Formats: sequence, C-alpha cells, structure tokens
Amino acid sequence: MSQKLLVRRAAVLGAGVMGAQIAAHLVNAGVDTVLFDLPAKDGDPNGVVTKAIAGLAKLSPAPLASKSLAETITPANYETGLEQLRDCDLVIEAIAERMDWKQDLYKKIAPFIPAHTVLASNTSGLGINKLAEVLPEELRHRFCGVHFFNPPRYMHLAELIPAKSTDPEVLEGLETFLTSALGKGVVYAKDTPNFIGNRIGVFSILAAIHHTGTFKLGFDEVDAISGPLVGRPKSATYRTSDVVGLDTMAHVIKTMADTLPDDPWHQYFKSPAWLQALIGKGALGQKTGAGIFRKAGKDIVVVDLDTQDYRPADRGAAPEVVEILKLRNPAEKFQKLRESQHPQAQFLWATFRDLFHYSAYHLADIAETARDVDLAIRWGYGWSLGPFETWQAAGWKQVAQWIADDIVAGKAMSSAPLPDWVFDGREGVHAAEGSFSPAKNAKLPRSTLPVYQRQRFPDPLLGEVFAPGETVYENDGIRLWTDGDDIAVASFKTKMHTVSDAVLDGLQEAIGIAEQKFKGMVIWQPKEPFSAGADLSGALAALQAGKIAEFEAMVANFQATSQRIKYSLVPVVAAVRGLALGGGCEFQMHSARSVAHLESYIGLVEAGVGLLPAGGGLKEIAVRASQAAGPGGDVFAELKKTFETVAMAKVSASAFEAKELGLMRAADKVVFNAYELLHIARQEAAALADTGYRPPLPARRIQVGGDVGIATFKMMLVNMLEGRFISPYDYEIAVRIATVLCGGEIDRGSLVDEEWLLKLERQHFVELAQQEKTQARIAHMLKTGKPLRN
Repeated sequence: MSQKLLVRRAAVLGAGVMGAQIAAHLVNAGVDTVLFDLPAKDGDPNGVVTKAIAGLAKLSPAPLASKSLAETITPANYETGLEQLRDCDLVIEAIAERMDWKQDLYKKIAPFIPAHTVLASNTSGLGINKLAEVLPEELRHRFCGVHFFNPPRYMHLAELIPAKSTDPEVLEGLETFLTSALGKGVVYAKDTPNFIGNRIGVFSILAAIHHTGTFKLGFDEVDAISGPLVGRPKSATYRTSDVVGLDTMAHVIKTMADTLPDDPWHQYFKSPAWLQALIGKGALGQKTGAGIFRKAGKDIVVVDLDTQDYRPADRGAAPEVVEILKLRNPAEKFQKLRESQHPQAQFLWATFRDLFHYSAYHLADIAETARDVDLAIRWGYGWSLGPFETWQAAGWKQVAQWIADDIVAGKAMSSAPLPDWVFDGREGVHAAEGSFSPAKNAKLPRSTLPVYQRQRFPDPLLGEVFAPGETVYENDGIRLWTDGDDIAVASFKTKMHTVSDAVLDGLQEAIGIAEQKFKGMVIWQPKEPFSAGADLSGALAALQAGKIAEFEAMVANFQATSQRIKYSLVPVVAAVRGLALGGGCEFQMHSARSVAHLESYIGLVEAGVGLLPAGGGLKEIAVRASQAAGPGGDVFAELKKTFETVAMAKVSASAFEAKELGLMRAADKVVFNAYELLHIARQEAAALADTGYRPPLPARRIQVGGDVGIATFKMMLVNMLEGRFISPYDYEIAVRIATVLCGGEIDRGSLVDEEWLLKLERQHFVELAQQEKTQARIAHMLKTGKPLRN
C-alpha cells in the first residue's frame, strides 16, 4: 500500500509567469500556498512576489478560479522566508531554466525541507538526475520532475519525471495528488531533454517549419490546413508559436540543439533566419502584440518571407485539399494526401510522415509506452489524436511501408531507419489490452493505481472501449443507464445536449423509473457540454408557424420537468462539465445537488436571445431570495445579487464563480478532474439517499419584492440605458425579468407560491417570443452563434 501524500501546505519557488500560475492553481484546489522569489531591492522584501500575485488578475485566460483567491497566496523571499518551508509538504521549484541557478537554490533550501516533504522541479527539459546531484542523500528519494503545461489551470497534462533515486511511493503519492486534487492527466516521462510533450510537439513544429519552406507555403496557409481540419486546435502551428512566445520557441529549439547532439534530426534543430529576425525586432508573438501574425485594425496580417513584410492573412486551405481532409476513412485520406500533387497536400503528408518516423524512432528512449506519447500530445497540445493513434487509424502496415519508401527515396527529413518492431506484423500499438512498450516488447495495460478506479470513462485511446452500462430506458432524447448499482444515470442524446421535447419527456419518465427502482439519479453527459440550453431551432419554427399554443405548452412542459427534478422522491444530482446554459443551468438549479467540474461555464443567457429564463430559473432565484431574507427580511437586497447576472446574460468563468453569481449553491461540490465527475456525482447521490433524503416541501409562502422592487430595478436600468450600456430592447427584457423576480405588480412583501411565479415566467416568455426583435435575435444566434444587440 503506497503512502498517501498529504498536502496541507505547499511552496512554489519562483514567481515568474509559470510559478505564479502554479501557485494560483494550488489555491484554486484549496491548498495553502507560499510563493517565493528573490528579495526586492528596496521597499517590502516580498515586493517581487506581491507584484506577481497582483499580475495574476490581468492574465487571460484567468489563472485564478475566483479573483478573491489571490489574497490567500502567502508572499515570501529566499532571504527572510525560508523558515516557512519547514511546514510545507510539497515544494515545487519553477525558476528560470538554468541548471546552475536551480542547483544553487537547492543547496540553499535543502536544510529547511522536512523529512517527509516532496521536492519537484517544474523544468520543461533540464536533466532531473543532474539536478538531483546537489541534493543531500535523504532528499534525493523525495525529488522528481513535474512539468506542468502552460496555462497550468487549463492544460490537462502534467509530466512526471523520476530521477534514478526517486522512491516509487513518492511518485505514486504525487501522481494521486496531481490527478485528484489538481485535476491533471499524469504521464511518466524518461529523463531525456524536453521529456515527451515538448520533444514530440516541438519536433512537429520544426517539421512544419522545414516543409513550409520546401513547399513554399504562407504561414497563414499552413495554419489553415494544420488546425481543426486535422483535429488540432484553432491556433494550429504558427499561431501556437505566437501564443507560446517566439523567444520561448527559440529557447526550446536551442535546448534541443544543445542537448541532443546525436539525434539523427539534429540538423533541423535551429531557429530559421526569419524567426531570429522577428525576435531581433522584439516581435515575440501575442505578448508583444506582433509576431508571425499581428492585428492591423480589424484585420489580421501575417509575415511574408518573399517581401520581408506583413501582408493580409487571407490564404486559406485549397478546396481540393479540404475535400480530402473531409474523407471519413483515414486510410483513404492519407493515400489521397500522398498521391496529390497539390503543395498543401504534399506538406501534410510530409509533416505526418516525419512526425510518425520521429515518434517511432525515439519511443524507446523517451517513454515506457506509446500511450504515454499519445496522451502527452493530446493533453499538452490539444490534438484530438496522438501521432501513434493517427498512424494506426490510417492503416499501420501501409503507412509504415510508405514511410520506409520515402526514407529510401531520400524524401524523409532523416535517413535513420524505422525500428524493427514497426514491421513485426503488427496492426498498430494500441489495443483493448494495452499499449506497446518497446522495452518490455509487450502491450502494457493502464495504471492500476487506486485513483484511476474513480474514472469510469477515462480519456479513451484508439482501440480502447469502456462498457457503456446497461440501458434501463431510452427515447430519442435521453438514455437512462446503470452499472448494476443503485444509482441510475441519465445522458442526453441531442446535439450539444440541447433540451428538446424528447429530452423533457424522457427526463420525466426517467425520474419515475428512478423513484421505483433506484436510490438516486445523476444527469451526466459523456462529453462536454452539460447542456447548451433549449432547442432554439425547434422553438423558432413553432413561433414562425404561429403555433403559439404549442409553444406555450412546450414552456409549461419545461417548467414541469424542472419541478419534477426538484420534487423527485430520490435525489437527482447534476454532474456539470463545460457549458450549462439556459435550460441546462435551470436543471442544475433544480437538482438536489450540483457537482460541477472546475471548468464549468454556467449562465442564464436567455436575455441574449431576447427571452427570459422560463424553465423555473427565475422562480428558483425568487424562492432562494425569500429563504435567505427570512420572514419579513429584505428580499430586494437578496434579489439584487443575482438580477444583473440574469439581465446581462452573464456566464461564470469557473464553477467557483457560478457560486459567486448565485447560480450554484454553497453546498454544491466543485471537482477538479473531469474524469472523476461521474464517480463523485454518484457518491453524492448515494450519500444523500443513505442519509434519508426527502425533497424540499413545496414553497407556498414566498415573500416577493413586488411593485417597489420592480420600480427600484427600473431606476437601475434607466441609468444603464442612458449610459448606453444596454439597448432599449435590452431594457424591455430586463424590466420583464425584474417583474417576474419580484412577483409582478403586487404589494411589496406579498406572499405567493411557486405556481404564481411559474405562470409569470410563462406569460412574459411567450409575450417576448412573439416580438420581431426576439425572433431576429434567435435567428441571428442560430446562424452565427453570436448574440445580436438590436
């Protein structure tokens, strides 16, 4: 049984961009954290760190899940603060990438590090064994590398790099902590320069740079064909370099050149002249406002190597290449790319070929299995498939033969042969039983560490299938399933998990089944989002056809479903991940408990499409305000906290912020690892059931803000209208939202029931839906995905 790593307090050494963001993510996770740096030359000795903590608020995307967390980070410096290390259980060093600086710091801190504490270096490529040499013998067993990817809050990957002396138990404890507490996907890397993610990822960028020149393509053309069309992020190749920073890119390339002299691809490990020229001009990418790309007014311009100047970034993917990339069959796609004479197709084949070649050649040196390489690239670079998965999907043997042919013909970047195992008759490296390990010459299964037993559906690799559970009930909108335990799981089948009539009817049916046969029910989707809200296209069609009664019946059914969730005799728990908008937000508001992944973006956004929340969301806010105010209390003060959230269609930037906005409750849970969400939601449902769950009693005496509340909200809105923060139509929608929240034009402090508020919601929703401006907003949202401010 491995030792649990108990982290009450952690220290991060180095308050640069990376160190400060790692500290931010530790406090996101509720870890008391001290952030260290050099003492300031004058004034407050902790000034360097204090400034870095203040800088966290300006970074985008935000490293902190709530702005208020900044003040929980303790600033310290290496001269006066080292005593604070004595009560830290985990120390992460994240100073600049220089061996001598890191080693000097280790010598300085070693006497202050307690006998149980784990020390880890967040280096992106320096030798872990070399770093360990200066540590005292007893500390070497508790030292390893842990490489977070930037930005640490959002990037799933954390590479764990053992030194020869690291205790396996220390690694298992840290792996468990990184997985559950910080929500990471952990991959073990060998102690080789740049580890796995950057070794393969940066090589793929170097191959793209090389072939961009060979096939004489523009940087914008390369980005057009190497992004979403091939299952990679929108930032594709060159925009990614701009985001990372061209100086950082050049540094990583230089590290590869300096530390990998024997790599058969060594001749390509150099920054091209154009990259050096941009760095020389101070055009370092996104952080300086210009790099390979820059904004010129509203337009984007790109560096043109022929003219040595910027030109409009208007070269896209060639239609014939797009047609090839749209092919469903990967084998056919790769064959067509290889056969095509178009330079863009030739570029894609060449970059994939060299990536496969490089990955296979180096697999044995850098990783234990092919799984580690594929997951590192997916989690660290955001690709939908890793290099080995892509190769296997395209037909292992045929692609291997093509690569070998190209090596012989001198077309590949290196003449190094493919390893023998590539040609041993295999059909690939991944299968249901595991992934190939060259060292063991066998397919190794996934880790059996207890933390992974919480992941019912881990991120699947090609060839891996996880049993879908036994279907209990299904219609066109939802599937209700079970693993044979006491908790049923309802998953939506619609696109973006929108709420259609079939989803509404299905949920009501599912709750009936759960009440009869199960202890509880969880609403969970196998993939993000949780739910993008009501099915707008269906609603718009009914409106335009003038079927108002049918439309009103749909709204009533929506409210009935929310109420069915709230008053179910077994606890219904919402497991939220990604977007939970409109109706999706309302369902989680009505559930017995919400369990939300940290990256949950929750909002009642109906105002953006000219409507108001009418799935019981406004009613629920009014009920909560009345309960919080207490008999005879100030309901308006409570309503005011959430009114702007709804009227301005605000969406939370994290699950913590959803609590601050009043869209989640204090007792709702926040989960850091998305793959643990289902497990925790089921546990929560079971715990509620086991402690004698009963639904709340119907709210029949809800105190409302009434006419005075509406008048006060109107005064706030008039100021916003006059300041041009909102349009006249925004004003009209917001007044209706205020009217429902305050229970209508009745006396302040009147007592109403839920049905009264639901009827108000329905009435105003149906009236708004018939307005031309609302229908224009809905149509615009369906067409462009963006709100129309008319």
